[in-house]
Amino acid sequence: MNFWDYHGFVFIFFMFFFPRLTMLFATTMTYGVLSWLGWLFLPRLTVAIFATMTYWNANMILVIFTWIWAFSGESAEKKQSCNYCKE
Repeated sequence: MNFWDYHGFVFIFFMFFFPRLTMLFATTMTYGVLSWLGWLFLPRLTVAIFATMTYWNANMILVIFTWIWAFSGESAEKKQSCNYCKE
């Protein structure tokens, strides 16, 4: 399965800035209870796992960028939330 046959740059834009909303309204939530827990607590990591499971054979570069985005986004989000705790 090729990513570009089903999605485009608009989908990537919305996944980057609004991962929870995009997963909620897209047809990517097909993996059961664990996907809903990932959607709630770690949406970027959930997107990276879904991308690896679905597109690794066709688009390795896109999946690698997804993992980089997941780790950098989650750490930046947690660091930002800790700054609010110190005030």
